[in-house]
Amino acid sequence: MPRILAIDYGKKRTGLAVTDPLKIIASGLGTIPSHELIPFLRKYFAAEAVELVLIGLPRNLDGSATDATALVEECIRILQKNFPDMPLKKVDERFTSKIAFQSMLDSGLKKKDRQNKGLVDEISATILLQEYLHHTGG
Repeated sequence: MPRILAIDYGKKRTGLAVTDPLKIIASGLGTIPSHELIPFLRKYFAAEAVELVLIGLPRNLDGSATDATALVEECIRILQKNFPDMPLKKVDERFTSKIAFQSMLDSGLKKKDRQNKGLVDEISATILLQEYLHHTGG
């Protein structure tokens, strides 16, 4: 069964998460340098069936664009060019980084581990995906 992949795209790093084949659980897939995203996805799509890619779209609290919105929009354009047959859905990521950091605190991670921005990006992608599954019923 095909999976859903979530992307938390950033200028330097990109957090990735994926569902299990039954689309019940979201798990972190890791963090990669953003310039390696397309080659990574080519390999991943060749090895795993993916039916949908979610990408977090940064927004301000009032819904307006942030400094990072244009960067993510450019990433979306590149994804659509490289994977024209892959469905892509933008999802609101307004609170994912804050929720990710709070979940790191709640889980008792040491300060050094909480400073790992890559881990925050991976957890953010996982939260994005889990929220999507929650709202769509999987």
